[in-house]
This record gives sequence, structure tokens and C-alpha cells, in this order.
Amino acid sequence: MKEDWKKIEQFARNLLINATKNIKSSLYDSITINTKSNENDLVTNKDEEIQRYFFENIKTEFPHHSLLGEEGKGDDLKNVNGIVWILDPIDGTMNFVHQKRNFAISLGIYENGIGKMGFIFDVIHNELYFAKKDEGAYLNDQKISPLKNIVIEEAIVAVNAIWLTKNRYLNHEKLGLLIKKIRGSRSYGSAALEMVYVATGRIDAYITPRLSPWDFAAGKIIVEELGGICTTLKNEELSILKNSSVLVSNASIQNELLTNYIEFLPDQKEGKF
Repeated sequence: MKEDWKKIEQFARNLLINATKNIKSSLYDSITINTKSNENDLVTNKDEEIQRYFFENIKTEFPHHSLLGEEGKGDDLKNVNGIVWILDPIDGTMNFVHQKRNFAISLGIYENGIGKMGFIFDVIHNELYFAKKDEGAYLNDQKISPLKNIVIEEAIVAVNAIWLTKNRYLNHEKLGLLIKKIRGSRSYGSAALEMVYVATGRIDAYITPRLSPWDFAAGKIIVEELGGICTTLKNEELSILKNSSVLVSNASIQNELLTNYIEFLPDQKEGKF
């Protein structure tokens, strides 16, 4: 059946607006906090509530669509056939819990593995980043200009400080050389926001050895629509079916980052964490 993409877009926008209102109205309410993979990997009752809201409404309106989300809900996908909605209800949960800012709702919509629409809503700043494949990217309905070429010495790169210390995944010494080379480094604690900051030129690259599809699905669509590049740290294509490392970059410095500063440790398997 032929999909009505205007209807899908408007439906997604309405869900995002309602979810944002919900989060804002309950920002300082008491929340229940649990941990997942480790004591710093947090999930709250609000994450679960927002994801349930999205998925119940999507399944009601589009029962033939598939769902993939962070908090244990959705379909058990074996392939990328058809339309898949990929959601992170609160990307940056630790920021949500501790700072009440620097978090976002991230929603990507894919068809047969191809990103069709990406939405990232910075709840506190009321900034909605949106891209539709081959039709441009927007911030609150204002078109975003494509990325311009830069040089590495003028770049600002987002990387968590933990990867600049000895770790299981990356050669921290090479990353240390990068930090000395560039203009500055940042870490925002939300993959979705770091990706749209690359898309808008606020920063120039984002490096991480471990993300899940709901972390990067929406941002990938937005970044690529503006001429940026999203790959694994081994310069391989990202898959919405598996965890992986991620490099989001201004195209003009991607090769230099991969060649000179990013190196997996020996025998480290891609995406295993």
C-alpha cells in the first residue's frame, strides 16, 4: 500500500508536541529512577510513560508499521522491511534527572532501511529539528543551511572524557592527540543533541564507540540531509538493527579523523558493549 507521508509527518508532530507538554508539566514531579546495564545507565518512569504513549498511538493509527524503542517495548525486528518508527523517549536521561535540561525526544522513521524522516525535539529549549529525505532540514520551520567545509584545527569535537582515558574500546592516546589539535571539545550527554549540533555546525564532529539504533536513527537523517556523514568508527554503514560505534562528522574532516585519530583496540568487536 502507498503511504501517506504528509499524514505520517503531521501525526508524528502531534505526538511530539503532546509528549513535550507532558514532560514540561511534570519536570519537577517526583520520578522513579532505575538502572539498566550499569549504575549510571538510568531509566525513569517518565521514559517508560512517554514511550508507551508513542507506541500505543502509532500502533492504533498505523497497525502495519513496526516499532523499535529503548525501554523494552516495540517489535522484535529481524529485518528492515516496511516502515519502522525508532524512538528514544528521553535521550539524555541522566541530564533529565540531574539537570532538567540537555535532553531530547528522538524519533526516526525508516522505510525498508532508508531514513525518511527524522525528528529531534530539544524539550527545554523548544527546538524541533526535522528533516525529510531529499527535502532539506529545518529548525522550528526555518530551513537549515548545508554544512560548509572546515579544517581540523578549527573544529569543535564532542567526545565523552571517559574515552580520553584508558578504556576497552579506543586508543585513548590518539584521541588525546586530536584534542590537542582541534579548537575545542565538548560533551553534552545526549547523542541526539550532539548529532543535531553537528548538523547545524555548532560542533563539527561527534565520536562514540557505542550507541544503539534509537540513539542515532533520527539524527542520522538530519545530519545526512545537510551534507554531514554518519558511519561507524570503522567507516561502515550504520544499521538500525544493531548497536555500533558512531562517527558523526562534517564531511571535510571525516577522513582525517578516521585516519589519524580514531583506532579501535586490537580484537575489539564492533558494537559489543
